[in-house]
Amino acid sequence: MTDLYEKIESLNPKEDNRLVTVTDGKFIGEKALISGDRYIWRSEQETFFKLHPEILEQRDTGLHRIDGVPVFVEQITGSKKLIICGAGHVGIAIAKIGKMIGFDVTVIDDRMSFTEMAKAVNVNVICDEFTGALDGIRGDANTWFVIVTRGHKWDKVCLREIAKKPHAYIGLMGSRRRVKIVMENLEEEGIDPEILSGVYTPVGLKIGAETPEEIAVSVIAQIIQLKNQENQNSGFPKEILDALLDRTEYEKRGSEKILMTIVQRKGSAPREAGAKMVLLEDGYTTAGTIGGGCVEADALLKARRMLQAADSRPELLHVNMTAEEAEEEGMVCGGTVDILLEKIN
Repeated sequence: MTDLYEKIESLNPKEDNRLVTVTDGKFIGEKALISGDRYIWRSEQETFFKLHPEILEQRDTGLHRIDGVPVFVEQITGSKKLIICGAGHVGIAIAKIGKMIGFDVTVIDDRMSFTEMAKAVNVNVICDEFTGALDGIRGDANTWFVIVTRGHKWDKVCLREIAKKPHAYIGLMGSRRRVKIVMENLEEEGIDPEILSGVYTPVGLKIGAETPEEIAVSVIAQIIQLKNQENQNSGFPKEILDALLDRTEYEKRGSEKILMTIVQRKGSAPREAGAKMVLLEDGYTTAGTIGGGCVEADALLKARRMLQAADSRPELLHVNMTAEEAEEEGMVCGGTVDILLEKIN
């Protein structure tokens, strides 16, 4: 099934892309990848999708019933990319937290000593002058830019290049005077005033941040707020795809793995439907999270049993966190979640 995840990785993020999975019954585990109004990949059995072509019209994310059969529809928006211009203390702090929340992070600076420090964060690093570095970054609806350079001269260079690119967000750090100079100069150069007015500056939520780490928290909090307001959660973050396709630190840990996906959430569960986690064949290496705590522990226990079993049929795990059981198990939130577990070879 790795060809499916290669297809997902290559999707055009500007298209209306959905992955549909049957979550229970005799068709459990059957999948279809849809772009616009056409199938671009289907399971080998594809029995369910042959019987129900109307699934092509279903665009709303969530669990639906087609002829009584539960199917999970999720939008595929592409990997979230965070481009940070400036490898100073604030830039590196933002990179650390951005990586923690699943962004594909790139840090740009023209000072080798600073980019060497950025490499320690284990993110993509470009040591080059800002114009040349940004010229190699296309930008798209999933690209988030943060400008935290050492002065308004470099702020202007970066914003001039970024304003020409498609983007999800542009954040600019600096004093009101410094920002005003940059904006006025770029408007005089002919940069679209509408794009400039959409720049988030001063960057970050107003939480009284002072230290580099506090500023980084405020910036990432603002990005999370905007991403979630616009329902821009990616169905397959880079970390999940890397694990499914045996890349980077997940190489040589065995070909079999278990993909766990929350397909339904009711009440106050820690993660939304669509959250994913992968358990690799060694039985302890994981990628992603479905919320931690008892929910994740139950899912991992079942996933380890699935790895050892010969049967590769998907299973649906129901976890109840309602008040009485939550108190008994030490859970801090109520509600229920349904988690689909699938063995991937």
